[in-house]
Amino acid sequence: MAVADEDRAEEDRAEKVRVGLGTIAREWGRIGCIGFGGPPTHIALLRQLCVDRRRWIAAADFEDGIAATNLLPGPASTQLAIFTAWRLRGLAGALVGGVCFIVPGLVLILALAALFLAGHPPLWVRGAAAGAGAAVAAVAVQAAASLVPASWKRAGQTRAPQARWIGYCLAGAAAAALTGPWLVLVLIGAGLVEVAVRARPSGHPDRRAVSWPLLAAAPAASGGLLALVWVALKVGALSYGGGFVIIPMMQADAVDHYHWMTDGQFLNAVALGQITPGPVVQTVAVVGYAAAGVGGGLLAATVAFAPSFLFVIVGGPRFDRLRANDRVQAFFTGAGPAVIGAIAGSAIPLALALQHAWQYGVLAAAAVWLLAARRGVVSALLGAGVLGAIVVLAGWPVS
Repeated sequence: MAVADEDRAEEDRAEKVRVGLGTIAREWGRIGCIGFGGPPTHIALLRQLCVDRRRWIAAADFEDGIAATNLLPGPASTQLAIFTAWRLRGLAGALVGGVCFIVPGLVLILALAALFLAGHPPLWVRGAAAGAGAAVAAVAVQAAASLVPASWKRAGQTRAPQARWIGYCLAGAAAAALTGPWLVLVLIGAGLVEVAVRARPSGHPDRRAVSWPLLAAAPAASGGLLALVWVALKVGALSYGGGFVIIPMMQADAVDHYHWMTDGQFLNAVALGQITPGPVVQTVAVVGYAAAGVGGGLLAATVAFAPSFLFVIVGGPRFDRLRANDRVQAFFTGAGPAVIGAIAGSAIPLALALQHAWQYGVLAAAAVWLLAARRGVVSALLGAGVLGAIVVLAGWPVS
């Protein structure tokens, strides 16, 4: 009884909190500056701030926020940052908190893009870029492996759902390796199959809920800034299950279709998205920089993160209904394993993009570091970059 009263008191305190916009800007900006390590770090820092230290949000409400934002397409930890700021100060809080969380990593990644994509960067920079890029495929496999336990548990204990889980996963892997920009159709298809399987005889999938991703999967008709906006919109609106799932789509557009970057430069972009604070979706800013300079990078980032703000601001009051909707849950039960397969499958084109034999040695070392030793992504990429710089300075080829 005392525990229940304490929980209720905590919830009442959280409801009465009104945090100043200046405080939100300072605290969310601080997390944006020190949030190296991806979503686990972002979530831990936000929980420490909002729940443990300041007691602005009740623990149960924070966990519900994590669950709700993980149901949405887009970078989940960024959406959690926007959501927590929205809980404290509504629309203004969401805008201030989200922007202050995103901007530090964006500034850093654009500065690094200018260095790594310069016309004639120093030899050691080119070597570090090639080394870090070589490790990206191992990072993709590690990211997929980390998602397997929770997704497999969600499938249930019976054979039929487990068999479908394996099928969805294999379909996602094959699509990521072979289809490039059309990967999203496979992810949506897996979700709709699961909805159909679990639906009652009289039930039908809500086609309005999935028609917009189908439209966004279509290729842009023209190049230039319109094409960049279209690519960035797909990145921001279709990254189900984490940023890595959009890597094959982005690679197909940026390298194969529009030729903004080489394969090696794209690998560098993904590596930069991993070693800078903020989500891997920041990679799109490097693509934008390659396409149209600093203005292109800012434009791509703005378009890519806009859906996250819209999802939270418009959908925030409806999150409870979203989580309770059986069709939504069924859709993500099917799409989830397809996403995992797609993330793992993205390692194939990423590995095939390597140009030199020594890079495969770096890739193998990174795989051991991440998968066998179970060490961190940032240390793996930094170590791979150091190895690349040493190898190139020793006389091995880099281009």
